[in-house]
Amino acid sequence: MDTSPTAPPAIDPTTAPTTDWLRLDQQICFSLNAASRAFGSVYRVILKDLGITYPQYLVMLVLWEHGELPVKKLGEHLRLDSGTLSPLLKRLETAGLVRRERSVRDERSVEVRLTEAGVALRERAEQVPRRIVSATSFDVDEIRALRARLDQLTSALDAAVHAELPDED
Repeated sequence: MDTSPTAPPAIDPTTAPTTDWLRLDQQICFSLNAASRAFGSVYRVILKDLGITYPQYLVMLVLWEHGELPVKKLGEHLRLDSGTLSPLLKRLETAGLVRRERSVRDERSVEVRLTEAGVALRERAEQVPRRIVSATSFDVDEIRALRARLDQLTSALDAAVHAELPDED
């Protein structure tokens, strides 16, 4: 596997033969997937000391930022459905970091809140973003710009799905 930092030149899909479009090294989805897997590996090492996984870390980030939330709202922040989120919350609850309780306002809703241990973990987690920045070898401005572009990409793809991608002839 080539791990060099230079990518092959992008193919212009308006002029290139259709067969070139199907090259793996031309797929943005593959580049994003490879970067995501690489991030997962780095997070696995960094989060080991905290005793949580990357998906659990994301849950904790939302709770540290927003406080107590209904499971549904937590899932919206994370773009996860309840079937994916419930096992994560169960493991965090078993670890003593969160507590789940039925809402007193709406029995159908389950609220998630941090325990004292969950609140205390935040201080230890403050070093995680610095270590991630260091691992990327990007400066903070490059990371902000990349995140902004990825947010734009996500919005565009969401809009395309909602528009039900028209068929091309």
